[in-house]
Amino acid sequence: MKKLYIIIFSILSLNSFAQKSASNLLVAKKADAIEQKVIAWRRDFHEHPELGNTEVRTAGIIAKHLESLGIKVTTGVAKTGVVGILKGGKPGPVVALRADMDGLPVTERVNLPFASKIKTQYNGQEVGVMHACGHDSHMAILMGVAEVLASMQKDIQGTVKFIFQPAEEGVPFGEEGGAALMVKQGVLENPKVDVIFGLHINSQTEVGNVTYRPGGTMAAVNDMKITITGRQAHGAYPWSSIDPIVISAQIINNLQTIVSRNLNVTENPGVVTIGAINGGIRSNIIPEKVEMLGTVRNFSKEDEAMFIDRIKTIATKTAEAGGGTAEVKIPYSNHYPVTFNNIALTEKMLPSMQATAGADHVLLRPPVTGAEDFSFFQEKVPGLFVFLGGMPKGKDPLKAPSHHTPDFYLDESGFVLGVKLLSNLTLDYMAIKK
Repeated sequence: MKKLYIIIFSILSLNSFAQKSASNLLVAKKADAIEQKVIAWRRDFHEHPELGNTEVRTAGIIAKHLESLGIKVTTGVAKTGVVGILKGGKPGPVVALRADMDGLPVTERVNLPFASKIKTQYNGQEVGVMHACGHDSHMAILMGVAEVLASMQKDIQGTVKFIFQPAEEGVPFGEEGGAALMVKQGVLENPKVDVIFGLHINSQTEVGNVTYRPGGTMAAVNDMKITITGRQAHGAYPWSSIDPIVISAQIINNLQTIVSRNLNVTENPGVVTIGAINGGIRSNIIPEKVEMLGTVRNFSKEDEAMFIDRIKTIATKTAEAGGGTAEVKIPYSNHYPVTFNNIALTEKMLPSMQATAGADHVLLRPPVTGAEDFSFFQEKVPGLFVFLGGMPKGKDPLKAPSHHTPDFYLDESGFVLGVKLLSNLTLDYMAIKK
């Protein structure tokens, strides 16, 4: 009897594998057929980028495409987001797929026929707008996934929820937006999502490769504002002042000791960066006040709490030592949790990733000190967030332009793998849960 059970189990396993292989082959055929459409969508989005909470044109194109596929569409989610629901022909779990929509206040320098020429106002300044992080490709890839899966609707064993999310890069000060607002408005409910998958293209990972990490894969982030107040004086008589510029310089240097002396770097990385410092209006006036903006990155709640406490102590005590005061606001305007890949889900979906890209092209990666508000979805449901190669083959990753820069560049030949990957993760998860 035991041998009979083993034989039956083996037959069922082989049958499941055969079905999965046939599904993957069908996905590959359909994805290859629409590759040029995906590239065309990406180029259009790239040429017409929009900042967070203003993605009106972008949302309209996405909604129109989803509706053309017979997908139930809701617009205006979290201001400009689009959500599509594709109910399969068979019962099963609800799988969410997410793409982010917003561009960045960066002026493009890449010589492309579809380069962005868009200008807008940001924080009171005229700036260029550019898809300098690959969100244009994420949207195009997910539109392609929607087309592939919609064509297979009757055989889908569950429901697919397509989430096109605005404002991943953050919202204007004082506004709500992004994944946090989507979660708040119930995007993971009605129908209730069982798991969520997402990807991010990477300009310094070679085309054809997929990288992943179980557990903490991207850092938690807090932004901060430190305001140093001293006493204004003529630059010729510094002894009459309490110089907030000197105090600021000392604070910046002292903050770096948190990573070098307070963080156990053998366990988790961490970052403290001051990205802006503003004070004074001319060469011979010592100002009364200096303002600094910065970012803090951690991979555990314990490290996050320690960093915040040390930043406040160092800033206030350093200012007091110089005769001034420091006010620390952290977080100042935004906070993202750790992007945490559910360990069991990651292990379960690894064979699907390897079958799609090839085992030699699915690589374990170290933690990334960048942050992602995909983490808000992962706080509510198990999630897996992976990275897709977008660097031309043979290029040196250290010389490839990084994200958030005017020279950011993607090899479009890698997009079709993204379509196959998200499609297969969806279908394979449903088959596993059957």
